[in-house]
Parts: sequence; structure tokens; C-alpha cells
Amino acid sequence: MTTCEELDKWPKTQLNTSPARTSLRFLILLVLVMVLVRGVAPSPSAGCPARCVCDDQLVVQCAGQHLTSFPTDLPLATRQLIISNNRIVDLPPVPLNCLSDLVYLDCSNNSLTEISESTFGNLRKLAYLDLSFNTLTRVDDRTFGPLSSLVMLRMTDNPGLSDIHPDAFGQNSGLQVLDVSRNNLTELNVSSLISLASLRAVGLSGNPWSCDCINEDLCLWVHVEGFKFQDEGQTVCSGPPDLQGQRLGELGLQLRSQCHQGLGSWDYLFFVAIGFVIFAGGTVSAWAIGVVMVVYERYIKKKSEEMDPDDEVEQEAGPGLGGGVGGGATQQAKPHGNGDLKNTGHMVV
Repeated sequence: MTTCEELDKWPKTQLNTSPARTSLRFLILLVLVMVLVRGVAPSPSAGCPARCVCDDQLVVQCAGQHLTSFPTDLPLATRQLIISNNRIVDLPPVPLNCLSDLVYLDCSNNSLTEISESTFGNLRKLAYLDLSFNTLTRVDDRTFGPLSSLVMLRMTDNPGLSDIHPDAFGQNSGLQVLDVSRNNLTELNVSSLISLASLRAVGLSGNPWSCDCINEDLCLWVHVEGFKFQDEGQTVCSGPPDLQGQRLGELGLQLRSQCHQGLGSWDYLFFVAIGFVIFAGGTVSAWAIGVVMVVYERYIKKKSEEMDPDDEVEQEAGPGLGGGVGGGATQQAKPHGNGDLKNTGHMVV
């Protein structure tokens, strides 16, 4: 900065400038200052929603603005969107999926009641999603399926959330952190979660878990891979009464032995069904064999009856021909014999 003393030392020719040149310099200086201010400080820009702040880092900040609907006129290149601490009740698929470059989405502390597969249909780059402190009641099949790059999912403090579909996270192979603490979950099918090789941190505490055979796999999973559960000590049973307050990880082996010790009602029903099928199959087989035997016997009998007249003809023709030959010979022999006797007698006489 130039001081007054330094200004006095300048040549007089530099000070005696014309008013026009001074105004031009002032204008140029003002423009430079405005450009520098716009480049450094965040400010609303073209296409930025009302009551939101957008900066050159592609971050749109709309937190705590008492919004009741999803903000419009969002820059299409937005990479981070923060709409937490509002009263938004719905995430419209069309405007949200236009943000194809979005990697960070914070929807916490709103009034969201429902999400579906179409909600995040085109957010292939989204890595962080926060749906905590809302009023969600269920998570359907493939709700998060399109989020192929999802790494962290927070879904805590939804008092009405009591149902998560077994395949809700089946397509999120890159998921590393899942937090569903402090909801109203009593059971959880972990078949798809067990298959997620990247999963390294899970939050389950604060839910009213039912520690019976329906959660056998869940309890055994917590027992075997307890290192993944940062709040494993607070993940406890809410029922039945005799197990209330016990940690899920401590009951894994116990439930495994109890649930496979005897046969359940479905097992007995299965055996009854199998017995009925075997009985029905045996009965039908015996009837079929009997029918075949009867038909075969009648066929043989009919065949033998067709052959009997020919046999009788042959039997009758055989003795007749034999008698004729024998008889003829006898008849011829007798006259010959008689003739001989007569001749003999005539000779004697």
C-alpha cells in the first residue's frame, strides 16, 4: 500500500493526470475487484435455486431453509447437494436423476415417507447417501440397486422403519458402511449383506430385535463377524422376555442349536405332504399294473381261442388219414388173404 510520504516523492507529472484518465483507471480497478470477489467468495450463480448457495466447487447448500419441496433450477453439474434440516416430503425422480454427476446427497432431518427404485434411477456416481431422521416405513426390493457406486448409506432414526427387503442391498457390491440404527426393526434378512465383500462397518443398535429363530442368521453373523459392528455392545434383544437385554452376538450359537434341535410345524407338514404323494403314487402305480395285467391276460386268452379250431382240425384230420391208409391196407390185405385161402383150398381139393 502506498503511503502519503511515498506519494509526495512521485514526480509531479504522475500526479497531474487528467480526470478522464483517473476515471478510466478507477473503472478498471472496480472491475478487477468484482472479478476477484466473485472468484473467491461463494455467491448465488445462474441456475442456483432460491434460498440456496452454490459455489464453483459444484456444491449446492440448501440446509435449514425451511423448504417443503425439492429445490428446482439446480445446476446440472452439481456434485454435492445438501438439503438437510428442511421439511421436504418427497424426492421427485425426474429432477433428481438429472444430476447424473452427483456423488454426495444429504437428505437427513426431513419428512421423507417413501423411496423407490426410480428415485435414484440415474445416480450411478452417488457414493454417499444420508436418509437419517425422516419418516420412512419400509425399503423395497432394489431401492438402492441403481446406486452402483454407493459406499456409505446412513438410514438411522426413522421411527416407523420396520421392513427392509432381503434384496434391498443386493446390487450394492461396493457398499462399505451401512447404518440402520435406532429404527423399528425387529428382524433383518442378512443373506444379501453377507455376500457384500466390501462391507466393513454396520450399525444395528437401538432396534427392538426379536431374538428367535427368524433372526438366527443375524445373530450368528454378529457373533462371527463382530468386528464389523461398532455398536455391537448396544445391539441387544427386545424379546422374548427371557432374552431381553442380551447381546445378539452372544446368542448366535445358542439359537443355532435350539432352532435345529427338533422339527417344526412346517417340517411335519412337509412330511405329511411327502407321505400323501408317496401313497397316491403307489396307489396309482398298483392300479395301472393291475389294468395292464388284466388286459394282457385277456389278450392271451383271446389269442389262444383263435388258435384252438385249427388245432382241432389237425387233430381230426390226422387220425382219419391214418385210418384210411391202415384201413385200405387192411381191406386190401383181407381180400388178398381170402383169395389166397380160396386158392389154397382149391388146390388141395
